[in-house]
Amino acid sequence: MIIVIARRVGQAVATLAVGSVLVWSLLALAPGDPARRVLATNNVTSPTAAQVTAKRVELGLSGQPVARYGRWLAGAARGDLGTSWVTGRPVRHELGSRLPATLRLTAAAVALALGVALLLGCVAASAPGRWPDLAIRLAALPALVLPSFVVGLVLLQVVVLRLAQFRVISDGSWSTVFLPALTLALATAATWSRILRAGLLQARGAPHVEVARARGAGRARLLLVHDLPNALVPFLTVVGAGVAALLGGAPIVETVFTWPGVGRFAVQGITSRDLPVVQGYALLGITAYVAVSLVVDLIAMAVDPRTAPASTRRVRLSRSGR
Repeated sequence: MIIVIARRVGQAVATLAVGSVLVWSLLALAPGDPARRVLATNNVTSPTAAQVTAKRVELGLSGQPVARYGRWLAGAARGDLGTSWVTGRPVRHELGSRLPATLRLTAAAVALALGVALLLGCVAASAPGRWPDLAIRLAALPALVLPSFVVGLVLLQVVVLRLAQFRVISDGSWSTVFLPALTLALATAATWSRILRAGLLQARGAPHVEVARARGAGRARLLLVHDLPNALVPFLTVVGAGVAALLGGAPIVETVFTWPGVGRFAVQGITSRDLPVVQGYALLGITAYVAVSLVVDLIAMAVDPRTAPASTRRVRLSRSGR
């Protein structure tokens, strides 16, 4: 198991390394001269050659690409993501001040999505092909098809403006988190419920479930005690990927609801071509996705050893045989 964990951690580190190269390339491959763009932001419209050279050195744009990447990576490892070209503040401070709001939104959205997905998935799997299953699958289609910003605008128009419930402008607190979290949770819950339903139906054909059914186990016991635990491993993997995506921020939803999180800040950085902010946001999203995926894989291997690589299972079986 230690070898498997070390191998999985190594894969995560390799993924982060490749992602860091891609993120660093955003600045290296950006059209135009970033030094002149920063000087123009500071109202230096006609910079001299000396000013441009000094600004390039300040931004870390001088030297060979390998050396520049090494300096940038060393700074990123220390948490130094550069300075925002627009605000003039360190990017890590800008992202750090907005990260709690994104974490709050993520936690609320995941809680809503999990509750709805577990309920709908179990109900649909308990009556496959009958009206509860068909109704749930039909109701999930709009959430899967409609973009999240359309759902958010509809909620704002109906719930906030017409029904006068909640507030138009969100301040990042728990009191204003419900509508943006619901917007994120609807599509996520629709996807998760379908995955859970498929896993439950597949687990229903396992031999031990047939034995329990033959012994007279009721439908609820079969579903909750026998089917659900076997369907949780693939469901957990999907949930982990969804949580990682939400941790990176939901830029469009945060922008629609004026939620003061990292996603909305990233949209502002893209609009103003603030590349250090875009780099920091992209690196944060990649790190969150890799970290959550690693944790989910390790939990899945602990819950169900069958998810471990085949070589590891053979070693375990041979040791148990001795």
